[in-house]
Amino acid sequence: MKMDEHIPTEVIQTFSASEAATYRLIPYRKDTEGIQCYGEEGRDYEATRNEIEVIYGIAVSVCALAKEEFDKGMNLYYRQGATSHAGSGINISQINNSDFVNSLIEEADGIHSSDIHLEPYEKKCRVRMRIDGKLIERYIINKVDYPALVNRIKIVANLDISEKRLPQDGRILFERNGRKFDVRVSILPTIYGEKIVMRLLTREQNLLEIANLGFSDRQYQDYMLSVQSPNGLVLISGPTGSGKSTTLYATLRYLNREDNNILTIEDPVEYTLPGINQVQLKEEIGLTFGNALRTFLRQDPDIIMLGEIRDADTAQMAIRSSLTGHLLLSTIHTNSAWGSVTRLIDMGMQPYLIADTLVACVAQRLVRLLCPHCKQPAKLDEKSCQTLGLNPQATYYKPVGCDHCYYTGYSGRKAIYEVIRMDDVLAEAARRGETDMEAQLAERNISTLKESALQLLKRGETSYEEVFLVANGLM
Repeated sequence: MKMDEHIPTEVIQTFSASEAATYRLIPYRKDTEGIQCYGEEGRDYEATRNEIEVIYGIAVSVCALAKEEFDKGMNLYYRQGATSHAGSGINISQINNSDFVNSLIEEADGIHSSDIHLEPYEKKCRVRMRIDGKLIERYIINKVDYPALVNRIKIVANLDISEKRLPQDGRILFERNGRKFDVRVSILPTIYGEKIVMRLLTREQNLLEIANLGFSDRQYQDYMLSVQSPNGLVLISGPTGSGKSTTLYATLRYLNREDNNILTIEDPVEYTLPGINQVQLKEEIGLTFGNALRTFLRQDPDIIMLGEIRDADTAQMAIRSSLTGHLLLSTIHTNSAWGSVTRLIDMGMQPYLIADTLVACVAQRLVRLLCPHCKQPAKLDEKSCQTLGLNPQATYYKPVGCDHCYYTGYSGRKAIYEVIRMDDVLAEAARRGETDMEAQLAERNISTLKESALQLLKRGETSYEEVFLVANGLM
């Protein structure tokens, strides 16, 4: 018997890679009756089926495949072929630890992963990589070999190999294909060993162009006019991992001219820009955002970039800096662009000062893009269309999953924006501390995050599920 040419992603994801390897099952169909799986010919699945039915509460039926055909499917759908020995675990002792660490970083860089997670558990250890914002399991490592791997990472990150009780942070300077970049290493002691997260601080040059970030024509025009202001405050809001730093770096790169003195205080410095004076935050010795800003004002700056406005002291210094003839760029954690005004008021800032200094407030998110190799046209049901105000007769696209996208159905992400450039009327609204600005923003044809996401859906670039998350403030 042959395996189906394509198994839907949502069915494959019923089991994680390690679960599929443990059960020796590949799910291929799922309905109200239960789940149908491919199994290995000659293997007794009675106990396995009972276990799954108890854990998941679903009935399991098994269709046997020849071992060669089954192993091919495991490698195709779960990346558990020769590299990870079908879930039995990579034997680090048989390969060079340094080579494995290097290969992990090279692999992560090659597939545009932002983070590598190495996680110890009671009987196994696993390696996951964050691709397009989602963690995907890549390897299983034998538990006995994990401590040696941890020590190797500590050595190259200049950390203390004897310290196993406290968290540690370090860096690895890595070079690949002539590019140098930092890998930030964080080690956290857990009950089963030390968990490691390695974050790749890489930035492609083409992503540091404002025109390539994802602004619509109107948003691009408003944003460019705002950042060319000689003074004032430009705030970018969004949750962690929404691309705020990339937007700031692209802006600094644009503003980086010989006649500008640009100073930044960051945590961390993710990308070095020649010609810009960048400072790394060190709170343990008193180098905080607020203290750095006080010193910056004595350094004759034209433009200041503050990594984040976290508290009242920093907010006060940011407003003071923008009042005294400087352009200050920063980020703030809010769900919408106008939410920046409310957040500053909550921090104790006087509304009239906000109105006098705020040039623009921007909100952004990163939306996953459908894989162009496997996306398929689809109709949405009437309830879904009503939820987002869509035309039920129109054709949209759905994720499927293929070898190009690691069977996620998505490949890459794109930023969507909400850009509010302040004018006299909006400044007066800020002065009054108004919070409900939906009608006034609509009058100015200012696209919300939801509307920006809907445009991607209508162009067939993303899915209903991704837009639903944006529309409901879930990302």
